[in-house]
Amino acid sequence: MLYYLFRLLEDYNIPGAHLWSYISFRALLALILSLVISAWFGERFIKWMKRRKIFETQRDETIDPFGVQKKGVPTMGGIIIIVSLLVPVLLLGRMRNIYLILMIITTVWLGFLGFMDDYLKIFKGDKNGLKGKYKIVGQVSIGFIVGLTLYLSPDVVMRENVGDVQAGNNTEVVKHEQQEHKSLQTTIPFTKHHNLSYSEVMSFVGKHKVAAGWVLFVIMTIFVVTALSNGANLNDGMDGMCAGNSAVIGVVLGILAYVSSHIGYASYFDIMYIPHSEELVIFLCAFVGAMIGFLWYNAYPAQIFMGDTGSLTIGGIIGVCAVIIHKELLLPILCGIFFVESLSVIIQTQWFKIQKRKGRRVRVFRSTPIHDNFRKLDSQLDSTSRYILKGWPHRPFHESKITIRFWIVTIILAAMTIITLKIR
Repeated sequence: MLYYLFRLLEDYNIPGAHLWSYISFRALLALILSLVISAWFGERFIKWMKRRKIFETQRDETIDPFGVQKKGVPTMGGIIIIVSLLVPVLLLGRMRNIYLILMIITTVWLGFLGFMDDYLKIFKGDKNGLKGKYKIVGQVSIGFIVGLTLYLSPDVVMRENVGDVQAGNNTEVVKHEQQEHKSLQTTIPFTKHHNLSYSEVMSFVGKHKVAAGWVLFVIMTIFVVTALSNGANLNDGMDGMCAGNSAVIGVVLGILAYVSSHIGYASYFDIMYIPHSEELVIFLCAFVGAMIGFLWYNAYPAQIFMGDTGSLTIGGIIGVCAVIIHKELLLPILCGIFFVESLSVIIQTQWFKIQKRKGRRVRVFRSTPIHDNFRKLDSQLDSTSRYILKGWPHRPFHESKITIRFWIVTIILAAMTIITLKIR
């Protein structure tokens, strides 16, 4: 809203009003504002939750080998994240931008889905919360809406990189198409020109390959949103874990969104140019600010947990943003921690089911998601089961050490993701 106000003032030659036309200015302002809001609102929200005794009921010292007290800590901290994210975006963003609208809808949609899950756990005493099938339906629905909107909206266009032209000093500059149009191109790492077309993947259907390509694109969008939302949810098991990892991921997505929206940088990095995607930089700066601000209260020892209200929303935001800038195939690298968390749970449950049918109780890990495997004591294991990786690790680690090491891994993966723009 402030963007349109100051652009109006610029027409009257008000000094300083032109600053609002710069993405860098609005992005950094969004970052600062989200940090301030999360710090101010977070403190008051925590006090309000404590006065009403709205606590996390499932975490206590029995799940931690170091006996860390987890009782009496408020949950639903995702509300702090959502408020500190949406307020700067609504104030500083161009609200007519289709990409920004999709990000806001995703935030509100998945935030409500996670809120319902937390609400059932806390106020209704249902420890399982919202049924899994309803979560999946909600995640699939927003993925379908985003994919279909990107297909149907005339504002969703790009200019593909079509080849090299020789420039001075024996350098090559990537040339982009002159006309903007809808495209099924996406960025694939480690290949020349980085391009992969969903329509070419579906070329076996002949003349219907473009239509089939869009169907595949929508399916991919649904998969990415659902997988990332669940992955972030599983990663939210230790103080500061999910928020710290997500902040790093948000920084990388912000960089990718910026270079994709700038034809000069898009040409230099040999990626497609996506007009109007610069508004995503505003959103992602607010996202990073909200994550860091939330860490003020969520870092060990946590004063509040984000709950599903936060974790489901965070994963969805990351997935939708990556799809919009056509970088979804980089997510296995960038969000490697989330995928490993999800994979560990799948391996643990499926292997146990297979062995149980054979009359054996065999598990792979001490505990899942994988971060819990590093803090589990042998004395806490099920004595009726056999563990394939019982001796790994040799001793449990403190929660804060596990969290920081996971952050370090995410930083390494983030650097690798950026490097893929040059390695091809």
